[in-house]
Amino acid sequence: MNGPIAEERVQELENRHRRLHEEVSLLERRAFLTPEEQRQVMHLKKQKLVAKDELYEARRSSRPPPPS
Repeated sequence: MNGPIAEERVQELENRHRRLHEEVSLLERRAFLTPEEQRQVMHLKKQKLVAKDELYEARRSSRPPPPS
């Protein structure tokens, strides 16, 4: 997957990862988290890892193949 579509996908995943990071950071700044908020943080962190993996894969597949 090369070209503008790949770059759009990378940008979308970067934005998603950044948004998830910000949400986690906001919650973790609190002095106390309810059990529900703790579950939410764990869920957001899992989503963040998935986004990071997808971002890595999108970046890898958007690069042109090495010359042979």
